[in-house]
Order: sequence, then C-alpha cells, then structure tokens
Amino acid sequence: MSLTDKAIARIRQMIRDGELPPGSKLPPEQQLAAELGLSRNLMREAVKALVVARVLEIRRGDGTYATSLAPGVLLEGLGGAVELLQGDTVLELTEVRRLFEPVATALAATRITDEDLAEVERHLSAMRDAQDDVELLLQHDAAFHRAVVRATRNETLATLLEHISGRTLSARAWRGLADADAAGRTIAEHEAIHQALVARDPNLAQAAALMHVNTTERWLRDHLAEGERIPAAPRPQPDHPRTT
Repeated sequence: MSLTDKAIARIRQMIRDGELPPGSKLPPEQQLAAELGLSRNLMREAVKALVVARVLEIRRGDGTYATSLAPGVLLEGLGGAVELLQGDTVLELTEVRRLFEPVATALAATRITDEDLAEVERHLSAMRDAQDDVELLLQHDAAFHRAVVRATRNETLATLLEHISGRTLSARAWRGLADADAAGRTIAEHEAIHQALVARDPNLAQAAALMHVNTTERWLRDHLAEGERIPAAPRPQPDHPRTT
C-alpha cells in the first residue's frame, strides 16, 4: 500500500471504530497528519480521495467532516461505476434486477402504507393515460417502481436498485419503441403488481414483479441473440428517472 492508501485506510478505520461518527469533524489537518506519521500533502490526497467517495465532505471555512454515511450517500458512486460497464453487462444487470426487484416488491407488500399505495396508483393511472407516449410512459413507470421500493423502508436496497435499473434504461426504452404491444403488456403487468400490493400479499407481489422483469429480460435476450444492438437513449433527468 502507498502511504496515501494507508492514510485512507486509517481514516476509514477511525470511522468504523466510532472515533469519527457520522457528521463529526476531523481533527485539524496538521494534527491528523502528525498522528498518522504523514506529510500534510499526503494527508490532503487521502482526504480528497475520501471526499470523492462521499465518506468526507469539506465545509469551506469550517473544516472537514464525516458525511452522514447513509446508504444513499455512500452508494452514490455506484451509479457512475455501473454506467461505465462494458460488453454484455446490460444482460447481467438485468439478471441482477430480476434477483432483487421481486424480493423488494414482496417486502414492500408487507410494509406499504395507504399513502404509499396512493402514490403507486397515481403513477399507474398516469401510465394508462400515456400509452401513446413512450417517454412519458417510462417516466411514470420509473416513478411507480421507485414508490414501490421506497415502501420497503430499506434505503440500501432502494439505492442499489436505482443504480442497477438506471444502466438498463437504453434496453428498456428500445423495447418500448420497437415493440408495438409493449405498452399494453407493461401496464397490465404493473396493474398485477399494484393489485398484489393492495392485497398486502408478498407472495403474489413477488410473483407479479418477477413476471414483469422476466418479460423485459426475455425480449432483450431474443433481440440481442439476433445480432441487434441496443441504441443509445437519453439520460434520465434527476426528477424524471425512467424504467420499465
């Protein structure tokens, strides 16, 4: 390990051991460098690396602090890493989505509130109204899934699924544009998920979500096997992420 790597490891250990709780302020740079036996330049490099990783944050004129260390903060970099994956990883990520999303939907069925259900139903209704507008349909499709996963009250799971699903956007948008029957089938599958959630039936919810993800995965495998290529799709806006 380089000296910088050792400094990074030491600061991470301080966080794990509770010496630097979430939101706490690091000792002054000179003091911390002396404690770790490093030059101030190496200490700065270690801090910069941990800022990029969202472990630390620099508050101008105040010092360096540990972040909240919440899953949504620490896992934020996962989305950027997933976007850079090459080759056949879209199919691999679709498989990962198939493993995670049905289980998340089942968990949501046991925890979902009436308020959560109202949000899910609102986006389902908007999907029905947008059958002839693929982009708008996909926007509400994403919001539907986000509302479902948010109902699990599991931030780590929600963050992981958000980043995994985002990388498969191009493939899912491709299906929506290329398959004339995709909108109707997608809405029917979402209706089945919604009905299972209303019934608070985790087994039915998991089965409905599994069927939904399987449909997209099977379509994708069939078309990629024929040598077709996934076209590029516009990146979703922060307020309007999309999925299907």
